[in-house]
Amino acid sequence: MKNSRFDKSILPSRHVTEGPSRAPHRSYFYAMGITEEEIHQPWVGVATCWNEAAPCNIALNRQAQAVKMGVKKGGGTPREFTTITVTDGIAMGHEGMRSSLPSRDAIADTVELTMRGHCYDALVGIAGCDKSLPGMMMAMVRLNVPSVFIYGGSILPGRLNGRDIVVQDVFEAVGQHSAGKMSDAELAILEKLACPSAGACGGQYTANTMACVSEAIGLALLNSSGAPAPYESRDQFCDATGVAVMNLIEKNIRARDIVTRKALENAARVVAATGGSTNAGLHLPAIANEIGIDFDLFDVCDIFHDTPYFVNLRPGGDYVAKDLYEAGGVPVVLKQLAKAGLMHLDCMTASGRTMGEELDQIRGEPDGKVIYPVSAPITATGGVVGLKGNIAPDGAIVKVAGMAPAQQVFTGPARVYECEEDAFEAVQARSYKEGEVLVIRNEGPAGGPGMREMLSTTAALSGQGMGKKVALITDGRFSGATRGFCVGHVGPEAAHGGPIALLKDGDIITIDAIKGEISVALSDAELAARKADWKGPRKTDYATGAVWKYAQLVGPTRFGAVTHPGARAETHVYMDQ
Repeated sequence: MKNSRFDKSILPSRHVTEGPSRAPHRSYFYAMGITEEEIHQPWVGVATCWNEAAPCNIALNRQAQAVKMGVKKGGGTPREFTTITVTDGIAMGHEGMRSSLPSRDAIADTVELTMRGHCYDALVGIAGCDKSLPGMMMAMVRLNVPSVFIYGGSILPGRLNGRDIVVQDVFEAVGQHSAGKMSDAELAILEKLACPSAGACGGQYTANTMACVSEAIGLALLNSSGAPAPYESRDQFCDATGVAVMNLIEKNIRARDIVTRKALENAARVVAATGGSTNAGLHLPAIANEIGIDFDLFDVCDIFHDTPYFVNLRPGGDYVAKDLYEAGGVPVVLKQLAKAGLMHLDCMTASGRTMGEELDQIRGEPDGKVIYPVSAPITATGGVVGLKGNIAPDGAIVKVAGMAPAQQVFTGPARVYECEEDAFEAVQARSYKEGEVLVIRNEGPAGGPGMREMLSTTAALSGQGMGKKVALITDGRFSGATRGFCVGHVGPEAAHGGPIALLKDGDIITIDAIKGEISVALSDAELAARKADWKGPRKTDYATGAVWKYAQLVGPTRFGAVTHPGARAETHVYMDQ
């Protein structure tokens, strides 16, 4: 029986389900037990990043089943498929990290190809680790289908000696161990207790930051990202997500109706307010590229600068994602931002209602421990700051959440390393000095290749008690778990001849996160002379394969390190085929 709620004649799935010429296609569907009625309903791709690589993805399969129940309840035909994900916690500190950022674009590409190849009408994306969240959201706006995102949920904190512990503690313990402050036995106990459940890393690292973004940007139902992964109550959010996507199909509300310039600004607000990961400065411009909106690192950082930091989460603060959920979750944070006039309330959301209409239903108030009132923030400006100067004409980014103003200005001589391994080895051997600015170059998107995160190095510094006694700058990235005065995304990168490629040991570098400046005490003439003597980018061993391909295609960090022109070059939209 035809469902009168939906006009199949305008949906992409008509190309594989309707008319005599599609009899061969329908025969495949009957082979899978799909009924005649289901064939003629809207088809919804339910994409997950489920795998057995790490706890952040292990619960996604179960959640997909709940989403499919919601789709069926709403009158749709769900079709589950999976895509890759590279889990940063496993990839960290070795060559595997070169696969991490390229995986974001591979996720978007594979979801796009699956949707296009099978003519699905809408998309529910379920993701649980750092790059899979923006990758899934990029696919949604690229295809411009009715879309709803849902996060797989965070991990529960471990418990040791009366306090909550997370994987960040284990990374930092490596530094304590190398400094002789922790025994083999103590490290072994910590590593066994830090991660007690399924779910993504528990602090306000990249996964939880982008989960907050998913609600603020409008692609996820409010509060859907909060419940930890092991909570079976997540099934209710997943079911509601499946129902919601059917409502969007009926109303023809597409991803780009939700993700607008204003929605991206809302997303940047929540990153700043929560002291979120610097990686959001990479992912928000990448999402904008898919829509053809000009929204680069400088735009993101302008919003960071004007947004108070009032959510007390690790690594800069004291609490984890479970605590935020119990304090009222992202909706309470957004309500506080709205109270300060910092939210665009007319933005559409995945519920089919505006952000303002959604927040009118929120009754929660700040608890004063995890969520402070926006009128009495932890600091008046955001927990993440943008920098610019003669080292970084295309910008750089630093997380200052938890740092006192006096700690946000640093001047010292450069100690230059040509890659992360050299820097990590030096830190382990303690062959650096207090007061230095450690420079790690050739780790950008093209030059790395892959723009690795430096958590092993920064965590080792913190573990040695040196996190506030040195600074670090790189054209690579930092984990959301990084703390200390660590500047990433320096652009242009070394491989593109950026000034970071020209630095030498002993050059005096100043980083001023209060003024938003980063500079080296060299004249323009000296920098030009060094550029003339520059021998070109460092050779790498990646001469073939996916990482090589990424290095050839990837653009500047400032614009999201994207691999295609985005909607600016678009001549047709998938949904309108």
